Amino acid sequence: MNRSDANRLAHPAPAHTTPARPAPADETPAYTTPAHTTPAAPTPAAPTPARTIRVLIADDEPMIRAGVRAVLATDPGIEVVAEAADGHEAVELVRAHRPHVAVLDVRMPRTNGIEAAAEIRRTLPATGVVMLTTFGEDDYILRALGCGAAGFLIKSGEPEELVAGVRAVADGAAYLSPKVAARVVAHLASSGAGALADRRAAARERVAGLTPREREVLSHLGGGLSNGQIARRLHLVEGTVKAHVSSVLARLGVDNRAAAAVVAHEAGILPPPPAEQR
Repeated sequence: MNRSDANRLAHPAPAHTTPARPAPADETPAYTTPAHTTPAAPTPAAPTPARTIRVLIADDEPMIRAGVRAVLATDPGIEVVAEAADGHEAVELVRAHRPHVAVLDVRMPRTNGIEAAAEIRRTLPATGVVMLTTFGEDDYILRALGCGAAGFLIKSGEPEELVAGVRAVADGAAYLSPKVAARVVAHLASSGAGALADRRAAARERVAGLTPREREVLSHLGGGLSNGQIARRLHLVEGTVKAHVSSVLARLGVDNRAAAAVVAHEAGILPPPPAEQR
């Protein structure tokens, strides 16, 4: 082995590699500018949960209370926060829990439902009152109208009516179940044709003092609509409807929407059907 061969073995030549191709003048290397990508859409905010309607149930029969609670539990937007066995306890629990709606039996010991409703409306007007009645208690229904109750339901009615009534009253509307309305009409009619005619004439006279817009609002009160529903129906701002409702109650000399609804029915003012039904 000569000296040149030994040198080649000791210092081998580096392996041949192809040099990297230079980027053309108009080509930007990929690593200098990030590739364009469409920005990811922002994650939508979690929807604001609807208000949970807090309800108190008052009835001296535990089975009735359990039944009412079970029906209301079918609506995830309703929560029963307290139960009372009499009207006095109902008033105390309303003060403690401040529910949106109090569902009261008419006949209860110590303090009956009508007296409890009057006290709740006097001291805690933010709590709406729904009365539970049975057939044969028509006089109680008429008395309850004067104490501020906004909803009237028959215990033997459909469960859906209980949920609908609680939701309507929580939304500021009046609710009379069809059976209750029928009983009230029958009761008024039984007082004699002359008396019923007098009531109708008196109602028409009271309604005559309203403006056309107020009469229109009253007709929707008679249909049990809330301020928001009336606003959508009449294409008005809800605050404007609220002002009209206050004016209607004052002009008719009634304390609540349910009483105004009775006047509307006695005067023969019926709410027009929704536009989609015309």
